[in-house]
Amino acid sequence: MWKKRHSIENGSILARSSSSSSSVSVSGDSEEEDTGFLEVTVTDMRHPPPELGPMPEGLSPQQVVRRHILGSIVQSEGSYVDSLRRILQDYRNPLMEMEPKVLSARKCQVVFFRLKEILQCHSMFQIALFSRVAEWDATEKIGDLFVASDMLKNTPKGHPERLSLQLALTELETLAEKLNEQKRVADQVAEIQQLTKSISDRSSLNKLLNSGQRQLLLCETLTETVYGDRGQLIKSKERKVFLLNDMLVCANINFKGQLEISSLVPLGPKYVVKWNTALPQVQVVEVGQENSTYHKDNVVIQNAGAKKHVPTSQSSHNKVYLGPPRLFQELQDLQKDLAVVEQITQLISTLHGTYQNLNMTVAQDWCLALQRMMRVKEEEIHSANKCRLRLLLPGKPDKSGRPISFMVVFITPNPLSKISWVNRLHLAKLGLRDENQPGWLCPDEDKKTKAPFWCPILACHMSAFSSKALDLQLGAVVHNPVQSSLLGFSAVSTSLPQGYLWVGGGQEGAGGQVEIFSLNRSVPRTVKSFPVASQVLCMEYIPEKSGEEQEQEKTEDSRATAEQASALHPTICLGLQDGSITVYGSVDTGTQCLLTCKSPGRQPVLCLKHSPDYLFAGLQNGIVAAYARTSGGLWDLEAKPTCLQVGTGPVRVLLTLDDTLWASCANQVTVLDAASLKAQDTFEAHPDKEASVTHMIKAGSGVWMAFSSGSSIRLFHTETLEHLQEINIATRTTFVLPGQKNVRVTSLLICQGLLWVGTDQGIIVLLPVPRLEGIPKITGKGMVSLNGHCGPVEFLAMAVSTLAPDILKSDKEEEGGEAVCGDEEKPEGRCPEPAAQDSHLGREMRKKGILLQYRLRSTSHLPGELLSVREAPAAAGAGTLEHTEEDGSIYEMADDPDVWVRSRPCARDTHRKEISSLAIISGGRGYRSFNANSKGPACSETDSTLLIWQVPLTL
Repeated sequence: MWKKRHSIENGSILARSSSSSSSVSVSGDSEEEDTGFLEVTVTDMRHPPPELGPMPEGLSPQQVVRRHILGSIVQSEGSYVDSLRRILQDYRNPLMEMEPKVLSARKCQVVFFRLKEILQCHSMFQIALFSRVAEWDATEKIGDLFVASDMLKNTPKGHPERLSLQLALTELETLAEKLNEQKRVADQVAEIQQLTKSISDRSSLNKLLNSGQRQLLLCETLTETVYGDRGQLIKSKERKVFLLNDMLVCANINFKGQLEISSLVPLGPKYVVKWNTALPQVQVVEVGQENSTYHKDNVVIQNAGAKKHVPTSQSSHNKVYLGPPRLFQELQDLQKDLAVVEQITQLISTLHGTYQNLNMTVAQDWCLALQRMMRVKEEEIHSANKCRLRLLLPGKPDKSGRPISFMVVFITPNPLSKISWVNRLHLAKLGLRDENQPGWLCPDEDKKTKAPFWCPILACHMSAFSSKALDLQLGAVVHNPVQSSLLGFSAVSTSLPQGYLWVGGGQEGAGGQVEIFSLNRSVPRTVKSFPVASQVLCMEYIPEKSGEEQEQEKTEDSRATAEQASALHPTICLGLQDGSITVYGSVDTGTQCLLTCKSPGRQPVLCLKHSPDYLFAGLQNGIVAAYARTSGGLWDLEAKPTCLQVGTGPVRVLLTLDDTLWASCANQVTVLDAASLKAQDTFEAHPDKEASVTHMIKAGSGVWMAFSSGSSIRLFHTETLEHLQEINIATRTTFVLPGQKNVRVTSLLICQGLLWVGTDQGIIVLLPVPRLEGIPKITGKGMVSLNGHCGPVEFLAMAVSTLAPDILKSDKEEEGGEAVCGDEEKPEGRCPEPAAQDSHLGREMRKKGILLQYRLRSTSHLPGELLSVREAPAAAGAGTLEHTEEDGSIYEMADDPDVWVRSRPCARDTHRKEISSLAIISGGRGYRSFNANSKGPACSETDSTLLIWQVPLTL
């Protein structure tokens, strides 16, 4: 469906600016906002609306699709113009001519802002569209007028339309980004102003908000809950919570305003600030963390909303557990009970008699039942954490001067909301560090329009190698994403992208080393380090095959070999200075060497890239070696590779694009077919033959290139190989280091609409590029990082992972899953009705206690006498499922009688939203702050150092 023209954010059409000075004649008031508006008469008789003629015969399926898309464009555009005319003639003009006036001329301008100009543009656009529609069957050209994503998708490569469509798509996205950014900033300012109006002018908070230095990062209506000493909900109330760049504010929502006719502006809600605190003093506390790092001996934790708190001397004996903490305590009690029951089981095994209801079968059933209850309790704790945001805040000291902290529990609307709050609280605290105050310089830009979360936050800087004795140079880095099920709900929200970071390097002419860091935390930690034969020059991460590819290979070859088993896991390939290519299996921290070989002529391996069929290696002597994939999934490094000569100089960089491979040699780039390995084209990337291509990075339908000399980067079209744009990086770096004009680009990276550029001065520049499949032209000024290296930026890499979908299950989904019992846990093949468990009346009528059963529903079929003080009942069938009174008399009773029948939710193939976690890693010599107020580097200027930036989670 085609979107309305005014919906720029989600629209599919963008009209180009018309150079014509003519306008549409309309009736009504002549007062206009823009004095340059000129009206002329355009009639439908002289300029009829566009109309697509009958479809000719012999069209291809793709041409038919394009014709249908054009028809929908014409229909949508005509409908939109008719709507504009109706608004103008039936609403605006009568309001302007009405006496007495209901709305003043000024308010009419606000309501119908630039309506006549919009109608003029679209009427002129229809004239141009008419000519394109009339010539459609002959030329099939329309992209120079506007862009549509559907039209671009159905326009084949090589079509003369594609470049104009891609350029127009870029213009649309650039405009939409500007509008979105302006709207975001306007919404933030409006929220802060609304909060400021609700605060007394004499308040210190009012002065802070009016200082202009506070920016709103996140605000949402959350439900604050207060629990009793037994975990019962006492009260709940909606609060508006504001996360600013340096403080957290909680306010009561006092009044929701109604529309005021005189101003046509909604009054908005009235707030009464309940509390506000500095961000460094706010701590997110998950269930089970109260007695760890968050619960110190000299801090008394008081529950928000409680009238009085328990003294420290009594709190150690009579602890108060709120909601989810109560579940955690119950889980600990179950663990202790299981240990006791296991001891009882050992004692039962020593009995000499045989008893029907007291034997090892029954005792083992008790253990199984307790284990199931523990699993259920763990699921309840996990579910409770998903939407509960528990904050530990500082309070006023007590009479003895001891600090008192109080706990606030908020219920978020959904799990995504909680993840967002925890993540942004964490990054906001990082943003308050000295190295991030400020962290970026925005040349020629209004800094007030740049929120901190628009910029990546420097999370840490650390040594790249654990060995300090050797002077190791950085070579390459790759990220191996591995999801960890052991991380808690909030730990996932604050940690770096899950997985392991492989960093390779060494000494020239000597040995090399690989360092592996764990990223399953907010600060990386070295988990393994091992030497290699020579200096590491390049690395390539090869993910495991998809399920479809694995199934296809199984059907082709059913034999399972050790090689196939190894190929199921991700692998990491290393290219070394001595010409070695080494393939390592990557299973967590395991580093099994699967394959190794020497390159042809033992030439140094400068770069590695893989495709579905080949592993490509760029060598020092201008050859690209292609190693084929074996039937087992690994690369055939023992066989002689296919050698492709692309030049006489070193092959510095390889880039795989769809079904082609781009290889750079000197100032030229050769395009190879990735399947047949035949050269398709060769083009000159730089007029200077001494300027070798050193980096190539793809974005949308373009490739950005950097060179061994000069400070410029160049953009080329992936299909026509046309040179589209050239940007001089030196104009950005002079804002940090004035007078430094001899700048060289040493690394490139594109992620999330940002082009990262590393230079030989250690400066990192950020340039905005479109994210869609258009042309990634640079239109903004960009930013310069005030954190960098003391030497060249050796590499820029990206670590990305998606959070496990299981953490996003809602309570309703889990309850639905519990209604389906697993086959291994069905008691006698039956599953209870969920409605019976949740019935409040049924709970009141049942006895207090739990039947400690797992699979046994009766012990009457077991051998031996019935151990009871009462007379045995009438003979019952041995296989009966009725639970007799004697059967129940042997079970401990503690809580809800129906808890034991609950089972874990069965796995279901339902759609899960994914959350992307992203971090940027740069490597170079030392750490340097370009901020004038910096205290100086914390590490040596000669140490190989990693800088890691973190960005907000993409929800």
